[in-house]
Amino acid sequence: MKRIVFFLACCLPGLHTFCQQAAPVSIIPEPVQMVQNAGVFMLPSTITIEAPILPAVKPILDMLQQRLSAATGYKVLFGNEMPSAILKLSLNKTADATIGSEGYRLNVSTTNITISANQPAGLFYGVQTLMQLLPAEIESKSVVQNVKWQAPCVTITDYPKVGWRGLMFDVSRHFFTKKEVKDFIDQMSKYKYNLFHWHLTDDEGWRIEIKSYPNLTKKGAWSVAKTGYFGTFSQPLPDEPKTNGGFYTQDDIKEVIQYAKDRFINILPEVDVPGHSMAAVASYPELSCTPGADKYDVIAGESFMDWSHGAPPIALKDNTLCPANEKVYVFLDKVMTEIAGLFPFEYIHVGGDECPKNFWEQSDAIKALMQKEGLKTMEQVQSYFEKRLEKIVESKGKKFMGWDEILEGGLAPNAAVMSWRGEKGGIEAAKLKHDVVMSPTTYAYLDYMQGDEIIEPRIYATLRLKKSYEFEPLLAGVDPKYIKGGQANLWSEQLYNVRHMQYMLWPRAFAIAECVWSPKEKKDWNHFVTKVEDQFKRYDIEQVKYAPSMYDPIFTAQNTNGQLQIELTTEIEGLDIYYSFDNSFPDQYYPKYTAPLTPPKDAVMMKVITYRGYKPIGRMIAMPLAEMQKRAGLKK
Repeated sequence: MKRIVFFLACCLPGLHTFCQQAAPVSIIPEPVQMVQNAGVFMLPSTITIEAPILPAVKPILDMLQQRLSAATGYKVLFGNEMPSAILKLSLNKTADATIGSEGYRLNVSTTNITISANQPAGLFYGVQTLMQLLPAEIESKSVVQNVKWQAPCVTITDYPKVGWRGLMFDVSRHFFTKKEVKDFIDQMSKYKYNLFHWHLTDDEGWRIEIKSYPNLTKKGAWSVAKTGYFGTFSQPLPDEPKTNGGFYTQDDIKEVIQYAKDRFINILPEVDVPGHSMAAVASYPELSCTPGADKYDVIAGESFMDWSHGAPPIALKDNTLCPANEKVYVFLDKVMTEIAGLFPFEYIHVGGDECPKNFWEQSDAIKALMQKEGLKTMEQVQSYFEKRLEKIVESKGKKFMGWDEILEGGLAPNAAVMSWRGEKGGIEAAKLKHDVVMSPTTYAYLDYMQGDEIIEPRIYATLRLKKSYEFEPLLAGVDPKYIKGGQANLWSEQLYNVRHMQYMLWPRAFAIAECVWSPKEKKDWNHFVTKVEDQFKRYDIEQVKYAPSMYDPIFTAQNTNGQLQIELTTEIEGLDIYYSFDNSFPDQYYPKYTAPLTPPKDAVMMKVITYRGYKPIGRMIAMPLAEMQKRAGLKK
C-alpha cells in the first residue's frame, strides 16, 4: 500500500526520545482499557507520520498536522514512505472484532506511537486521545516556548459503548453563524461525539433555505432584537425593525455537512412540526387552521404560551401547522424533498413536541377531519399528522424521528423516538420495538442552570455536573438493540453569544461524552473531576469558556422550629467554605463552615466562597437571606 509521510522538524534539533516519569493519564471520555507504562515519548527533532493514502484519512492528517504545528512551531515537510516513521496510523487488513468500526488501539512507547483501527473513524478517535496525552499547551493556536512535548507511555484499547453519541444545538431561538456552528462541531469532535443534531426551525426562526418557499427565510428568519430574560420580553411594536436572525443557504448547509463528515460526525436535521411552527406560519399563513394568522410575526421572545396547566401548553397565538389542511402536506413534501437532498444522514427529525391543541379544538376543519377519520382525541389528531408525515419522510428515502410526544395517540409504524421527558417515553417505545435515543431532561438538558440561581443565568430548572455524570443510556430491563444511544441538548432561549454557549456546554458535555462512550464500570466521579480540571487548563489555553459551577457551594434552606437554618455542601470533595453575615467579603481568615448555620437576627446578606487549601477556587456568592427565607417557606 502506498503511504504518505509527514516530516515535522521541531524547534529542539537533535532531541532524542528517552524514558522519564510521566504524569497520570487524563482522558475524556475514559478509555475501555488502558495501561500506563514506565517512561514517556518525547517528540524528536524530526517527526515522521505514516498513514494510508485514503480520502477519509486525509482530514485526520490535516488536523494532526495543523494542531501539532500551531502549538510547537514545527516545520512540516512531506516525503515518501519511511520505515522509521515515529507515528504510524494503520488500518487493519483483517478486522479486529474487539474494537468494531469506531474503536482503536493506541500504543505509546519511548520510541514511537502507533494507532490502528478497522475504519478511519477509529484512527480519528485514536488521534483525539493522543492529543489529550500531550501537554495542555498543544491546544494553543500560536507557538508556545519552553514546553516538554512529551506523552506518557500507554497501551490503550478503546471503543464506544453506544453508536449514537449526540449533541443538539438549537440555532432557532438565537442564530449562530456558519463559523460558530463549525467551531461547535470542532469542540464536540474532540470528545468522540459523532452526531450533531441541528435544530433548524422553531417559533423564533426558520434557519434553512428552502427554495420552494422563499418566505421561510425572507420573513421567517427575522425578528425584533431583544435582550433580557427570554420569554418575558414586551410585545414587539409594528414599526420595530426585524434585524435579529439569519439563516443558512443550501451551500452553507453542504459546507457544514462536509466539515462534520471530515470529523466523522453525522448531522441530524430537525424541522419541528406541527407545533413550534410560528416562523413557518408567519411566512405562509395559509398553513394555519386559525383565522387571523396573516397578522402573526416571528416570535421575538415574548410570552405567547400559558404553561400554568402543564404540558401541552395553552397557546395565546396558534403556532401550529393545521393537520386538516392539505396545503400543509404539500408544504411538508416540498420541504422534506429539499432537506433529504441536502442531508446524507439516514434520519430526519420532525419535532412533534409541546404542540398546543386549544386552537385545534376550536377549528371546524379539525372537527370535520376527526369525524371523517374516526379520531376521538386531539392526541389522535396529532398522531394522524405524524403518520402522514412519516410517509412523506420515507418517500424521500429517509427514516422518521421525533420527540417522545409522538407516542401519544398512537406511534407511526416505523418512527424512532427521542426520549426527552425523562426515560419513560424511551422505555415505552423500546418495548414497542421502536428505535430510541435517550435524551432525558434529568441528565442531558444543558440549557439548565449549573449552580444556584442566585449566580447562574436564570432558567426554570437546574442540572449540576454530577447529575449529568449519572446518565446511563442503556437502561436495565430494556432490550439494548432498540437503544441507539444518547445525547445532550442545548436549547438557546438564553444563549445570546458564543461565549455563553460554551459556558453552558462545558463541563457538562464532558460528562455526557463519557456516559455514552465509556463502560459504566470505568466511570468514577472523583477521577472524572480531576480530568475536568485538566480540561479546564486546556480550555484556558485554547480560550474556550467553561462554567466553574462545580466549585460553588450548594445552599439548602430549612425551617427549623420557625427559624432559618442554612446548610452548605459542595459538589466535589476537598473544598472548604468560608462565609460572612456582615456584608464583607470572606476569605480563608473568615469562619469556615462546619455545621448548619442560623443567621444573626438582623443580618440581610450571606456571602460565601470556596477554597482549596489556601487558594480561592469558587466564585464569591452573595445570597440574600430573604431568598433563603423564601426557599425555607418562612415569612419575613
